[in-house]
Amino acid sequence: MTTVTPPRTTEKKPWPALWALVVGFFMILVDSTIVSVATPTIAKALDADINAVIWVTSAYLLAYAVPLLITGRLGDRFGPKVLYQVGLVVFTLASLWCGLAGSIEVLIIARVVQGLGAAMMTPQTMAVITRIFPPQNRGAAMGLWGAVAGVASLVGPILGGLLVDGFGWEWIFFVNVPVGVVAFVLAQRFVPTFDRHRHRFDYLGIVLSAVGLFLLVFGIQEGETYDWGTITGPISVWALIIAGIVVLIAFVVWQGVQKGEPLLPLGLFKDRNFTLANIAITAVGVAISSFALPIMLWAQDVLRFSPTQAALLLVPQAVISAGLAPFVGKKLTVWNPRWVAAFGLACFSGGLFWFAALLSANADWGWVLLPSALLGLANACMWGPLSVSATRNLSPRLAGAGSGVYNTTRQIGAVLGSAGIAALIEARITANFPSQSGGASAGGAEQQIGALPGFLLDPFAKAMGQSLILPAVVLVAAIVAALFLAKPKQTVAWAQTGAVTTQPDAEAPAAEHAEHGAHAAAPAPTTPEEELAAADHHGKHAGA
Repeated sequence: MTTVTPPRTTEKKPWPALWALVVGFFMILVDSTIVSVATPTIAKALDADINAVIWVTSAYLLAYAVPLLITGRLGDRFGPKVLYQVGLVVFTLASLWCGLAGSIEVLIIARVVQGLGAAMMTPQTMAVITRIFPPQNRGAAMGLWGAVAGVASLVGPILGGLLVDGFGWEWIFFVNVPVGVVAFVLAQRFVPTFDRHRHRFDYLGIVLSAVGLFLLVFGIQEGETYDWGTITGPISVWALIIAGIVVLIAFVVWQGVQKGEPLLPLGLFKDRNFTLANIAITAVGVAISSFALPIMLWAQDVLRFSPTQAALLLVPQAVISAGLAPFVGKKLTVWNPRWVAAFGLACFSGGLFWFAALLSANADWGWVLLPSALLGLANACMWGPLSVSATRNLSPRLAGAGSGVYNTTRQIGAVLGSAGIAALIEARITANFPSQSGGASAGGAEQQIGALPGFLLDPFAKAMGQSLILPAVVLVAAIVAALFLAKPKQTVAWAQTGAVTTQPDAEAPAAEHAEHGAHAAAPAPTTPEEELAAADHHGKHAGA
C-alpha cells in the first residue's frame, strides 16, 4: 500500500499566497494600458516624433512576449517564487528608470528591461496557482485572477489620465515603485518556496524560440509602421514574418526529435483541454487588445470626451467583472467549464457586435453602457473556465512550461489584435471618408485626431463601428473551441491531499518517488493524461 509523504509547503496557506501574487499581476496589467494615455504628453516632453513614441509601447510588448516560453520553463527549474521575485525587482527598478529617463532613447531601453521583468513574472502567477491549489479548488482562484484582469483594464487608462494631468507623465512609472516594494514583501511573506526540479536546458530550443518569436512578433507589430512593405534594403515585413514562422516550425520539429529535455514538452498538447484552451485564449488575446481602441477613438474624437471620461464608459464592464468573477470561479466545481466559457465568449462577441452597431449609428453615449455591462458578464465567465481547463490536468512539475505556453499564445494573440485593428481602422477610415472634403483627405483627417470637422464625425463613427467586427468575428473561433472542451475529471491524488503540494500527484512509480522526499507516491496512471505525465516525469528523472 502506498503512502503520501506530506510536502514541505503544506503549512503555507494558498489564499494569502494568491493575494500576494495578485498585487504584482495587477501592476503588470495596469502598466500594459496606462502608457497609451500618456503617449502625446511623452512625445511633447521628450521632443520625439510619433514613430519613436510608438516604440515606447512596442519595445515593451516585444520584450514581454518573446521570453515567455523560456521564463515559464525557468520557473520550473529555479522555482516560481524565485523567478517571480527576480522579475518583480527588475520590473520595479526599470519603472524607476523609465520615470527618470531624459530622452526617448533611454525611455525605450528602460521599457525593454521592464518588459523582461514582466515576462519573468507573468508565467509564475499561473504556475503557483496550479501548484498550490488542488484542481477542485482552482476555479475560485482563477476567478479572482480574472476579476483582477477586468479591474486592471479599467484602472490603467483612468489612473494614467489622473497621474498625467495631476503630476506629469513620469508618475505613470514612479507609481510602480511603492507597489513593487509592497508586492515583493508580500511574496516573501506568503508565497511558499517550492521544491526545485532538476532540468537540463535546451539551449538550441531557447535560441530557436527566441529568434522565431522575435521575428514573428516584430514583423506583425511593426507591419503597419512600414506599410507592410520594405523595412530596409532587402528586409521586408513579410520576409520577417515568414522567416519567423519557418524558425518556429524548426523549433517545434527540434522539440519533437531531440533526445534531451525539451523547452516545450509537446506532450502538453496531447491534453485536449490544454490545446483547446490555448486556441481560445489566442482569440481572446486578439479581442482584448483590439476592442478598446475604436471605442476610445470614437468617444474622444466624436463625442469630444477627455481620456478619463472615455475610459469611464467601460466602468460597467470592470464593476460587473470584478463582482461576478469570484462567484463564477467558485461555481466551477459544480458547473461544467465548457458551458460557462462558451457563454462568456458568446457574450463577449455579442457585446462587440452591439458596440459596432451603436458606434456605426453614432448613438448617444448612454447606450454604450449596455454592451459595456455585457462585456463585464463575459469577462466574469471566460477567464476562469479557460484557465482552469488549461491547467487542470497539468502536473505541478510542468506548471511553468504550461503557463509559459498559455501566456505566450495569449500575448501573440494580443500582438495580432493590435496590428489587425490598426490596419482595419485605417482601411475603414479610407473607405468611409470622402476622397476630398474641402481639402481634408482621409489620411489628413487621420493625422488630426481630436480635431475632426463636423461633417466627418458620422463617417468616422461608422469606421470605428465597422472596425469592431474584427474582434467580434475572431471570438467565434474561441466559442467553437470552448464547446469542444472535455468535462474535467476528478484528480484522486490531489483530492486526497486537499492542501498545498509542490510535486506531481500521479506521475511516477513509488520507487522513483522514494528518491525524492517531497514526492507523493501515487497509484499507476489510469487516464491518458496521467500516462503522459508519468512518462514525462520518468524521462526527466532518467536524464537528471
